[in-house]
This record gives sequence, C-alpha cells and structure tokens, in this order.
Amino acid sequence: MTAADKYDINYECVTRGIRVSVKPFYLDDESDPEEPRYVWAYTVRIDNESSEVVQLKTRHWRITDAMGLTDEVRGDGVVGEQPVIRPGEGFEYTSGAPLATPSGLMVGSYGMSTSHGELFEVDIPAFSLDSPHELRQIH
Repeated sequence: MTAADKYDINYECVTRGIRVSVKPFYLDDESDPEEPRYVWAYTVRIDNESSEVVQLKTRHWRITDAMGLTDEVRGDGVVGEQPVIRPGEGFEYTSGAPLATPSGLMVGSYGMSTSHGELFEVDIPAFSLDSPHELRQIH
C-alpha cells in the first residue's frame, strides 16, 4: 500500500467546463516532525469537458498552515509547462508543498486562455493537508 492509497481522497470542482481534481498525499520519507518539517505531494488532473481549446497560463496558490500562516504562490504555468488542453483531453502533474505544521490547507486558481485569447480563472478546490502526526479531536 502506498501513501496515496492510505489517503485516497479526491477533491474536485468544475469551472466553465474545466474539471480540476486534486489528490494530496503525505510524504513520510521527506518529512521530519522533530524539525518541524511536514511534506505533501499532490496530483492535479485538469480535464477539459468544454467545447473550447484552453491553455493553462498561470497559477495562484494560497497555502495555509495549522497556525493560520498563509503563503501565496503565483507563477507561470505548472511544473514548467503551459499545457494546451483540447476538448475531451486532460493534463496531469504532481507537485509538492512543505509546511512547518502537521496539517494545512491549499486552495487556488489557474489563469486560462481560450484559442480566441479570452482570459478566465479556473478554481482549484480547497484541499486539506493532513499528516499522521496531527492530533485529532472529535467534538
């Protein structure tokens, strides 16, 4: 069983026919709770269910740790690419995020353009970063 199997949770949302699915998983081998350093990877799948060709131009992430400290990340494309996604096609990538707390939250958006040059934002669903080191309380 892999870490991805243990945390088999998918988050997804659809904006203008663009479906964004995210599956986060904790990287125990890269984390060190004594430091404190907690590391997650997340796989994002972007499916174009619309009738338009789109290109992912930019990304914007808000990463919030368990103490409420928020880091904003903006940049061009994802993992060094600005993929063109045709109707009925998809694009998938994996990236990662370190935190100094055993849990957190990520949410964001992609800046997309159509083949006609129209720019629009696509939501990335909020997803939780939960490590096995987090103390859980049930109320």
